[in-house]
Amino acid sequence: MLTIDAHQHFWKYNPIRDSWMTDEMHAIRKDFLPNHLHHLLKANHIDGCVAVQADQSEEETKFLVQLAIENSFIKGVVGWVDLMADDIEERLEHFSQFKLIKGFRHIVQSEPEDDFMLGTKFMYGISLLHKYNYTYDILIYPRHLPYAKKLIACFPQQRFVIDHIAKPNIRQHDLQQWKKHMREMAASENVYCKVSGMVTEANWQTHTFMDFVPYLDVIVDAFGMDRIMFGSDWPVCLLAASYKEVLGIVQEYFSSFSSLEQQLFFGGNAVSFYNLSTEDTGDVL
Repeated sequence: MLTIDAHQHFWKYNPIRDSWMTDEMHAIRKDFLPNHLHHLLKANHIDGCVAVQADQSEEETKFLVQLAIENSFIKGVVGWVDLMADDIEERLEHFSQFKLIKGFRHIVQSEPEDDFMLGTKFMYGISLLHKYNYTYDILIYPRHLPYAKKLIACFPQQRFVIDHIAKPNIRQHDLQQWKKHMREMAASENVYCKVSGMVTEANWQTHTFMDFVPYLDVIVDAFGMDRIMFGSDWPVCLLAASYKEVLGIVQEYFSSFSSLEQQLFFGGNAVSFYNLSTEDTGDVL
């Protein structure tokens, strides 16, 4: 069974486009490309990865697909498309020719309206994804969870995955409201969860393994071992931890689980959710 890092990014650093990188994020204000990641995956016995959009443009989607064509360890792409565009179905039809594109994501966490996901145009865009067998990555903060719950309730056939366990405030050990909403989200069997992005929600300098255990307990209890997957969130994770340290947190936590459960978490569930294949390497742009 393949081992998969289900969430990482590539970019050629652009200070204007990447203005979300604040001064304290200087460590990631540079290029991060497949040659930078490949040796880390090999060193940590990871067979492949899923490249996720970091910029909201179709150019980003094409950029990631081209990298995946050139680097067979990139098993799939979660791109961006304007889900609110008048020609959204034409755009999805266009992208459907590129089998490496597995789904799409929108940076909902940065939208000014907390209920952005429930807008008529956005929901119409989401309604079309299932037709093309596309997944949708939900990128939000805990305050968005009630709206996300309403969104997924409208589309029981659509495959959703919550990125970064919905970014709970691990730094402040804020657990209860997030826990309640995550358990409610997990009740929908079409919703998966990425165990990723945790280290940057904790104290970057002083986090310990035990900071993450209560959150991991909630996720495993709520989603079970069939709907959770490992993601490094590299290179964003480098703000708080090395690739090996991020992987080590979940390796330690799941060390007492069965070999089958570990295989599901470290690859099997990602392969199933994103319909990953080692043969998706023949696309051209």
